[in-house]
Amino acid sequence: MNISPAKENMLKRIREALALETPMPFPNSEKGGAVFPGPTQELEVEFAEQFTQLQGKFIYCINRQELAFQFGSLVRKQDWAPVFCADEKLLQLLGEPLAERLTQTDLAECSVAVTGCEFLVARTGSILLSSAQTQGRTASVYAPIHICIAFVDQLVYDIKDALQGVREKYGPNYPSLLALATGPSRTADIEKTLVVGVHGPKEVYLFLVEA
Repeated sequence: MNISPAKENMLKRIREALALETPMPFPNSEKGGAVFPGPTQELEVEFAEQFTQLQGKFIYCINRQELAFQFGSLVRKQDWAPVFCADEKLLQLLGEPLAERLTQTDLAECSVAVTGCEFLVARTGSILLSSAQTQGRTASVYAPIHICIAFVDQLVYDIKDALQGVREKYGPNYPSLLALATGPSRTADIEKTLVVGVHGPKEVYLFLVEA
């Protein structure tokens, strides 16, 4: 293949440049420190503040008994039925009195879906979900109302901490999908007007259980 003199000169300059070591222009920017400062308050408080700023609805429960009471009160007050929940452990926590309102099938017929999560990211007020969970990620985005139940020991400060936690939890069986849910679904693509609930839930509730 014939190469023009101009192209040959260009390739020669590239080869010469690659052979030389170039000092890093901003060496201080490549330090291994954290990009964001650490937490200045308890992770529960940090998460609650960030989550509610993003139009999430936060409910704190001191224990599992209070979770069952608070959840039951909310479902009855809003008159939600049926409520989808595929996680057996969560079904046991929510108690028998709501059995007639809960279903493990027919997500398409439900306006409310209950899920757990992998971790909560305090800095951004985000919920980390994965395909390894019982319901995958479908339930958290299909129903107009998403209710997530999480525990204090699932709180981490930053996204990197959550990803590291998933890596430690699953090892070689790393989930095929991870997703961060940060408040209700919203977009401003339509005439630059913020619209909530276009590509996911219009409302997101987070029950945080202390123990």
